[in-house]
Amino acid sequence: MKAKWLMIPAAAAVLVSGSAFADLDLAKKSGCLACHSVEKKIVGPAWKDVAAKYKGDAGAKAMLIGKIKKGGKGNWTKVTGGAPMPPYSPRVSDANIEKLVDFVLGL
Repeated sequence: MKAKWLMIPAAAAVLVSGSAFADLDLAKKSGCLACHSVEKKIVGPAWKDVAAKYKGDAGAKAMLIGKIKKGGKGNWTKVTGGAPMPPYSPRVSDANIEKLVDFVLGL
């Protein structure tokens, strides 16, 4: 039997790995995909752009956790046109917010 290769883009391969798929499912259940996607801007910035902006920033994780918990605006005004990030705490647990930030920063 000949082997058949499945060709998928690298970004899609990231999404279908076990942990990343679970984290994307968590993002969907938490309402994040209404404004964000991995690859492109919707209302908020693409998560790949967020990961690139904060790569190597030791304080990024704590800052992003706080931004998701409390909401805010101003960091991505050129991208969002001034649309604010709504607060997600307590609707999304602190543990899940941390998982989501780890997922985004790991892209």
